[in-house]
Amino acid sequence: MRSVAKTRETKETNIRVVFDPDTPGTIEISTGVAFMDHMLNAFARHGGFSLTVEAKGDLEVDCHHTIEDIGIVLGTAIKEAVGEGRGIRRFAHAIIPMDESRATAALDISGRGYLVMEGSFTGISTGSIPNDVFEHFFYSLCINAGITAHVIFSGVNDHHKCEAIFKAFGIALGEALSIRPGNTAVPSTKGTL
Repeated sequence: MRSVAKTRETKETNIRVVFDPDTPGTIEISTGVAFMDHMLNAFARHGGFSLTVEAKGDLEVDCHHTIEDIGIVLGTAIKEAVGEGRGIRRFAHAIIPMDESRATAALDISGRGYLVMEGSFTGISTGSIPNDVFEHFFYSLCINAGITAHVIFSGVNDHHKCEAIFKAFGIALGEALSIRPGNTAVPSTKGTL
């Protein structure tokens, strides 16, 4: 069982994440930022894993610290769930349309955190979230999870772009974390991720 619970408490935030890549269905998201709740719900539902996120942050300042720290804690939980990576597929990608928008997420659970994000938003914010915070969320997640991710998106409506990105990333993550039947090897020519 690869279920992991992680917490992080700072002067700015208090975050609790429970991540279970093997048991779909339990999704409980409460970040204090309604649009982020919506995105994380789509991320987990389409990724096929259980996810609980409880976040309290200094939202009176803005949502940056809260969303950044969710990325940090979720990334840390994913890394712990991966462990040595024995039997995982490691690589995966997904291309997801959302009306006029489209997002591609290509992931490598390599142990090396890196993010390339290509695309632009039309407006300054989506929901109450400044659009630059979405890239920072995925950067924080990737660095802490040890995932290299390339995310490419296009479209007109920023809500649709965000939703396509979160769904594509979730689907690719679920596939990359899936276990190949009968395979217990670490998926690396080096013998370690």
